[in-house]
Amino acid sequence: MPPTGELPGSALDGAADRPFGVYLHVPFCASRCGYCDFNTYTPTESGLDQTDYVTAALAEIAFARRVLGTDRPVRTVFVGGGTPTLLPPGDLARLLAAIDDAWGLAPDAEVTTEANPESVNPASLKTLREAGFTRISLGMQSTAPHVLRLLERRHTPGRAAEAAQEARAAGFEHVNLDLIYGTPGETAADFDRSLAAAVAAGVDHVSAYSLIVEEGTRLAGRVRRGEVPMPSDDVAADRYLAAETALDAAGLHWYEVSNWAADDAARCAHNLLYWTGGDWWGIGPGAHSHVGGVRWWNVKRPAHYAKLIAEGVSPGAGRELLTGEDRYVEDVMLRLRLASGIALADLRDGGPPAARTALADGLLDPHEYAAGRAVLTLRGRLLADAVIRDLLT
Repeated sequence: MPPTGELPGSALDGAADRPFGVYLHVPFCASRCGYCDFNTYTPTESGLDQTDYVTAALAEIAFARRVLGTDRPVRTVFVGGGTPTLLPPGDLARLLAAIDDAWGLAPDAEVTTEANPESVNPASLKTLREAGFTRISLGMQSTAPHVLRLLERRHTPGRAAEAAQEARAAGFEHVNLDLIYGTPGETAADFDRSLAAAVAAGVDHVSAYSLIVEEGTRLAGRVRRGEVPMPSDDVAADRYLAAETALDAAGLHWYEVSNWAADDAARCAHNLLYWTGGDWWGIGPGAHSHVGGVRWWNVKRPAHYAKLIAEGVSPGAGRELLTGEDRYVEDVMLRLRLASGIALADLRDGGPPAARTALADGLLDPHEYAAGRAVLTLRGRLLADAVIRDLLT
């Protein structure tokens, strides 16, 4: 990664015509959940206090503006972590204002923050909404106390739904709840109650993910020692079908394999930017960026990140120039997970024959296929990875 952060001319060609977003990574957590492998740190681990982090992030925003060297309305901002709402709401407002000053927020920009339910209250939510945040994503995971304990979540079972209602009352246009299914010890009834609570909270978006045991996490250690069984793929499939049934009945429809929304406006525009090959700059330690086929990632340790920024050099740890083949593979992998699918004409090599086989096996929607698109059926969603692999053969 060049110290100046300079991008190849090819990455900037036509940049003004491509959608652009900003991701802001806040690496702080009050405690680390046992299943999490994100680049997050408790206050004693980070080596950087929150005030110095904000200073560094503001400086990287200015650095990014110099590198891009063009006015590009920011269509989406996503503040993730970690727990962004461990920062005072005034600091999050300052960071958003800096992004607006650097490039200008589009008039209809989607501005999202993630939050743990216990890290917000009506007053902080009101401040965030007044600062320009339009969407909030709350980590619910489950309403079953024993599931929350195994996941090492700190909030009480009902707090996520309460926080969602508080966000609505504060004026947030869109509210998401995240669920995790397939946790060892979770019953079908447990998950049904979690789904019912999410629906009853009145949110317009739900994300539901199968629990993955990531290497290096405390959960992986417990599984390795035999203290906790490995999550079951069959159980995960059953839970996914339960999610589809409950959420669809509640008027939330899938638009990506793990995401359901009430309507087009409720879909996460920032994630859609990722999934459709848009440009974004990632601010903060460990954040990833992509502009015009160039992808790079920042150093992970917060103190190292802040040191580089203070020296006026790029905090990038490395970067890669995506080849045409790289971009094709990623396009198929990501677009096939969307309800809009991918045009059959965009498939190459063994893709069209594999699509015909997937159609015959009931994995692709026949009506969409007849219209020239590969779109997964419900069964196809359960086997999405295998369908993608075959289309790329």
